[in-house]
Amino acid sequence: MVEPVLTVDNLQVDFPVQRDSGTIPIVRNVSFQLQPGRVLGIIGESGSGKSVTCLSILGLLKGATVRGSAQLAGQELIGLNQVELRQIRGPKIGMILQNPVSFFNPVTTIQRQFIETLRSHRSLTDAEARSIAADHLNAVGLTDPQRVLRQFPFQLSGGMLQRVMIAIALSLQPQVLIADEPTTALDVITQMQILGLIKQLQQQTNCALLLITHDLGVIAQLADRVAVMRNGEFVEQTSVEQLFDHPQHPYTRSLLASRLTPHLGARR
Repeated sequence: MVEPVLTVDNLQVDFPVQRDSGTIPIVRNVSFQLQPGRVLGIIGESGSGKSVTCLSILGLLKGATVRGSAQLAGQELIGLNQVELRQIRGPKIGMILQNPVSFFNPVTTIQRQFIETLRSHRSLTDAEARSIAADHLNAVGLTDPQRVLRQFPFQLSGGMLQRVMIAIALSLQPQVLIADEPTTALDVITQMQILGLIKQLQQQTNCALLLITHDLGVIAQLADRVAVMRNGEFVEQTSVEQLFDHPQHPYTRSLLASRLTPHLGARR
């Protein structure tokens, strides 16, 4: 059996409550494993704790208390300081955010941001980094990468920015790629193109993919296994086939039923 590249065990995340100096649990008892080349989808309604789970693994939650274990190829991530985590974020764990506009500096060219990311993690000259950036932009379907590199983020569409973000994430050859609602702000046609692109590139690089979404169609297209999240906990983990054919938990069945067209007079 292939050893997991990411193992999360009993992850718990608490946020402070100012009015009484206490804390409130947001994520509780979350455990999963992710093997190279496999796709784990985390689904659930908005506010269920999907993004918080992944941000806590990367040490990106300010003020939160994170407990439990998250091991990347045997290295414990929980408890590392920010200097140590910066060596992991990017080259070992990449992330695709749901809003690409917030990812980029609007007054800096794509080329500068791409090259700075590469050179901060790899020993490259500007020319070498520029060549790698152009190759990866071409790989994600941007047919004139030199023009894209010269442009500013506001000159690109949402779909193009999403492709640039994917190119940057994959250029560092991470072992794990986290995709947090990667198609939320895109039209249907662009969604299908981006999903196909993510799947193709993930298979080519054999990286593990952790996919966060509330879209069951995305899960059906990309995932191998699925974890269903409700109120900060996993209520069911299963294969994607089992999820759609034989869901076990009542909440999972409710999520599947929500795909159906609602009608007036239906009971909750």
